[in-house]
Amino acid sequence: MKTSVSNKEIWHIAYPIILGNLAQTIITFTDTAFLGHIGTIELSASMMAGLYYYVFTNLAAGLASGIQIFIARRYGEGEYGKIGQMFQHGAVFVLLIGLLLFGALFSFSNMAFRAIISSREIYLAAVEYLKYRQFGILFVVFNFLFRGFYIGICKTKVITYSTIIMAVVNIVFDWLLIFGHCGFPEMGIAGAAIASLLAEITAFGFFWVYTYIIVPHKKYGMFCRHGIQPRLMVDILKVSFPSMIQRLLSYGTWFVFFVMIEKMGEEAIGVSSVMRSIYMILVIPAFAFASTACTLTSRIIGEGKSDEVMGTVWKVVRNSLLCSVLPLLLTFAVPQQVLQIYTSNIGFIKAASPTVYVVCFATLLTAVSAVLFDAVSGTGNTTAAMLFEGGVVVFYLAHIYMMTRLTSIEWVWTAEWVYNFLIGCVSYVYLRHANWRRKVI
Repeated sequence: MKTSVSNKEIWHIAYPIILGNLAQTIITFTDTAFLGHIGTIELSASMMAGLYYYVFTNLAAGLASGIQIFIARRYGEGEYGKIGQMFQHGAVFVLLIGLLLFGALFSFSNMAFRAIISSREIYLAAVEYLKYRQFGILFVVFNFLFRGFYIGICKTKVITYSTIIMAVVNIVFDWLLIFGHCGFPEMGIAGAAIASLLAEITAFGFFWVYTYIIVPHKKYGMFCRHGIQPRLMVDILKVSFPSMIQRLLSYGTWFVFFVMIEKMGEEAIGVSSVMRSIYMILVIPAFAFASTACTLTSRIIGEGKSDEVMGTVWKVVRNSLLCSVLPLLLTFAVPQQVLQIYTSNIGFIKAASPTVYVVCFATLLTAVSAVLFDAVSGTGNTTAAMLFEGGVVVFYLAHIYMMTRLTSIEWVWTAEWVYNFLIGCVSYVYLRHANWRRKVI
């Protein structure tokens, strides 16, 4: 399984995404760390409302992922002039979906929270958080589209720049608005939501300015006038729609995971809020290399080198594992010190410590499974990825249901072991034995 793709090229694509994802995760980490010092109610509410919000945003992420696959394929084929055409058609889609998602958030969120959140205090705080955060969906959908464009053409440094800007804006306004420093009002959880909204708007503005100034317009046809082509819209939707459903299943199930934990009590959901933050930091390399595998798989097929796909995927897996091991070992070695970042409550730290070990092992599995799974999408067969996701989440939810009724919180989190093991296995079998080489997009 030889490949012409070097480790240097893999890292050239992946490390800016890692830095970008790190900055993005810092936003969640900052909200969690600041609100954790206010109270468990605020911490749990921001986590529940944030996850609910991300279920909606990941529909846009799924659409952008499909467009990324198209862009990478055209890039591999040397059809650079068609990339701007793809982007503009994608912009029409994300504008429409952004308006639809905002309408859904604005109209149905309070009713949804009332149905799924048991604690009245958490419910009221979650409603307060989303009242401000929901406006970010109109900007986030375009941010995902820009990410898909830059990953597709293997120019990923701009993602680092944008998310660093987001992180700085979020941290500064978290400090100002949550606690009321420098004459700003003390807004608590509402301040965290406004800070995140301002960060998303800033990234949106940066992407547009950077793209207009830096990207070669003629080469990619970015700001040329392209007429709407119905056939192209249909082709994009055929690839992107299954990816959207797959993301909805993935993040929707993740949201259900926390809804079921919330029924276990405030301590369980508080522990899980912190675990989510730690887990999202640990899997940053895995998701960055997964995006890299998706782009490289599509590009290599476009170059007519389908025989190199498996060799490339395994090389990406090795790099993913290598990059994941150090933060994993550090967390595994000093779990209580890591938890002290979020809280000084000794009882809480003691209750949360066993779950840290579960999350560490889940990270190791994710480093492999995420790369294999995104490579499936990279072949262009996003329908297969959607079906794999749908099948695996059945086992995932069944495991969660049993664990929430039979045992403690650390065992509930072993559901991440189940998910990553199964999704990795089915993805490997598909890449190794399925006839994906004939898939044309």
